[in-house]
Amino acid sequence: MINSLSTQAARRIDLDAVETVLHEAAEAAAAVTLKLFRTPLAVENKWQVGFDPVTEADKEAEVAVRQIIEARFPDHGIIGEEWAQKDAASPFTWIIDPIDGTRAFISGVPVWGTLIGLMHEGRALAGLMAQPFTGETFWSLPGKARYRRGGDVAPLGTSKVTELAHAKLTTTSPDLFRGADREVPWQAIAPRVLQVRYGLDCYGYCLMAMGQIDLVVEAGLKDVDIAPLIPIIENAGGIITTWDGGPAEAGGNCVAAATPELHAAALAVLQGR
Repeated sequence: MINSLSTQAARRIDLDAVETVLHEAAEAAAAVTLKLFRTPLAVENKWQVGFDPVTEADKEAEVAVRQIIEARFPDHGIIGEEWAQKDAASPFTWIIDPIDGTRAFISGVPVWGTLIGLMHEGRALAGLMAQPFTGETFWSLPGKARYRRGGDVAPLGTSKVTELAHAKLTTTSPDLFRGADREVPWQAIAPRVLQVRYGLDCYGYCLMAMGQIDLVVEAGLKDVDIAPLIPIIENAGGIITTWDGGPAEAGGNCVAAATPELHAAALAVLQGR
């Protein structure tokens, strides 16, 4: 649904140009990622404890996306997963995760995706997720959410599921819920749904936007993990917030649902009500 915030922002920018940049940037990223997917890659670990992988594909793809954005919108800010933030006086900021799901990428599993979003004064305005190996693109701007595979383009729309007992839920990994503040809510909600599927990364949110998945519950997200997906979810008819019901752009513990009723039911469980 287009809201007053996105309506105001839309008046201040050429949305056709934004849409063009989203797709051109995704194509530029795909030119990097596809040639390196399922090839031997050196993998760096960003963490001293645990595992947060990064590869040359992540770094080079982000550079390619940034070049497209900066050529068309040089006054806009940029937040990226791999390179330093570009600050700007503009109220518009692009947000990039060149490979969301690097663990999947280095394992040869095609559920990773390139995430590119545009925010206006900190709120998500437009977003895209591209999975170039399967040839799928999910994108959204105010008032529309679309899916493309090959030459076919179709509108996105969430399911009509309203009850937890009928909901198909996904999360990337049960490891996200380590620690009592996360594990207790997860252990409360997981048995109440129809089924739980793991390992889908950003692909899970897009499957929810097209009506295949009904609920996504995750914890410890970064802004780059989720902000580009918010317009896709919301303009497809879904709802996404943090577990306390706040905006999800900054990441943290997030829940996305196909319907308001399902979202309310999930929040109640996650909050222990």
